[in-house]
Amino acid sequence: MNFDYSPVQTELQNGLTKYFSKNYSFDRRRVYSKETAGFSEQAWQHYADIGLLALSFPESYGGLSELAESDLVGLNAENAVDAMWIMEHFGATLCLEPYISTVVMGGGTLLVSGSKAQKSNLIPRIASGEVRVAVSIEEPDSRYCCEFVNTKATLIEGEPTAPKIWSICGVKCAVLSANSSQYLFVSARTSGSVAERKGISLFCIPVDTEGLSIFTYTTHDGGRASDVKLNNVRVSEDHLIGDLDDGIDIIENMLARANAALCAEAVGIMSTLCDLTLAYLKTRKQFGVPIGKFQALQHRMADMIVCTEQARSMGFLAAQAQHNPDIKKRLRDISAAKAYICRSGRLVGQEAIQIHGGMGVTDELSVGHYFKRLTLITQTWGDFNHHIGAVSDYLLG
Repeated sequence: MNFDYSPVQTELQNGLTKYFSKNYSFDRRRVYSKETAGFSEQAWQHYADIGLLALSFPESYGGLSELAESDLVGLNAENAVDAMWIMEHFGATLCLEPYISTVVMGGGTLLVSGSKAQKSNLIPRIASGEVRVAVSIEEPDSRYCCEFVNTKATLIEGEPTAPKIWSICGVKCAVLSANSSQYLFVSARTSGSVAERKGISLFCIPVDTEGLSIFTYTTHDGGRASDVKLNNVRVSEDHLIGDLDDGIDIIENMLARANAALCAEAVGIMSTLCDLTLAYLKTRKQFGVPIGKFQALQHRMADMIVCTEQARSMGFLAAQAQHNPDIKKRLRDISAAKAYICRSGRLVGQEAIQIHGGMGVTDELSVGHYFKRLTLITQTWGDFNHHIGAVSDYLLG
């Protein structure tokens, strides 16, 4: 897999860096987090204007990718390198915008598993910034187990020649960015019992559908999450993504892409924490000398840098794994990367806080906010124990 950046990618990176330096300071970020959506609508539209949201999609759907649609589907992922460098930049700047849920999970899933009509309708609007997507698959008792689906979709009996209609009832929790999205991807059980892999289907539902209620709250890192209640929400077969009863593979691949993107975001955060901590060691003085002169703190700083570089390597592994045609190995490698980065992120974040001392946990200093975001990443779509368990299960056959 080639990790060298193309001229288009390099130009976008430079443009994004300039935009962040002028418009996304830590103080501006605090303002954006207090907006109703939980992020900057202006920044989101800027990403669309410069082509960031369209970068991974084929030209036939309003994107910028030179690969044919068949090539992208064969890779079972949108361009992994694009998602990797974009999320590293987002992590370094602590961006709030819902790139993962909309582009990586929403657009990537449509590109791989959506119908022709769904792709033609939604992907160009995602690329232009008009439409955002939230993924609603976790339930109060699921604990990262995506096959634990208690939400039920019941087929409504009608005329044999009439389009099929389902009535969906259930509750979803911790749905990121649902309050600012136009569509929800909802997993529902169309057959079988709770925790069976077979019988899960994925539906694309407009948020203004009758019977769908969204209850939003602020997350630990300043973003937004929601609990979603579905009370007799009626959808047709046109809303079904992929085949009926076979949604579990689609969901697992979607979560794998999301976790690979989270790994890249965590690397961006860890790199920034290293830079901030090193700068503090050089300027903070004790006993008349910079505290960076003390050997114990030098060793701790070295540990942070080593962990960050090892995490970067695991981020490359997660990106590369998305091109592996063996789904089991693909999921194993991404789980291995996420598990390692969960542990490394904890070490780097805690060391950064402790080296900064009491001021490290104050609201005015950015270090604490980076650590909060790292903490949320380690709890999103599988924590350390979940992913190390997935790797263990693979090794045990």
